[in-house]
Amino acid sequence: MKQKRADWKATQPALDPDKVVFIDETWARTNMTRRYGRSPRGERLVCPVPHGHWKTTTFVAALRADGLTAPMVIDGAMTGDLFVAYVKPILVPTLRPGDVVVMDNLICHKRVAAKQAIEAAGGQVLLLPPYSPDLNPIELAFSKLKGLLRAAGKRTIDGLWDFLGKAVDAFTPDECRRYIRHCGYGINTATMNLKRD
Repeated sequence: MKQKRADWKATQPALDPDKVVFIDETWARTNMTRRYGRSPRGERLVCPVPHGHWKTTTFVAALRADGLTAPMVIDGAMTGDLFVAYVKPILVPTLRPGDVVVMDNLICHKRVAAKQAIEAAGGQVLLLPPYSPDLNPIELAFSKLKGLLRAAGKRTIDGLWDFLGKAVDAFTPDECRRYIRHCGYGINTATMNLKRD
């Protein structure tokens, strides 16, 4: 595993950040709440926290240098069939020729139909080394997303899904570039100097 990570890090400089698309999935629940709060000094913070059996949903998206894109919400856990159902109609239309799609080394990500669809769009698939979330910048975006979800406190599936759809706009191109740089991928200076409207 150590050698695979070293090999990956050696290839990072060759990857054009404007052509790399990082995809992953994360979970979300209707019982998400803030873990910490504030109260006057010496007083205990008391607030209601949901408990019980709550439904888990899966949120899958792609992170590029210009933002979070191709979002999809799944009722339940990700499977190989659902991953193909995400790649073909949701991810592939956002790809440009020459894009490199980077994803975790999971069984459901290794479906031949998903790889063929990406390659048919002119893209290439690269799998991260095992146990390497630190090399996938979308993990940083998901950390922010979960903070937003806890603050929003959506308690219904419809509310949660609606919030996830709108939360994609909370990720600016500058922020996404910083996530990519933080994980060791270089950013073209021409891209960094672009002015936003």
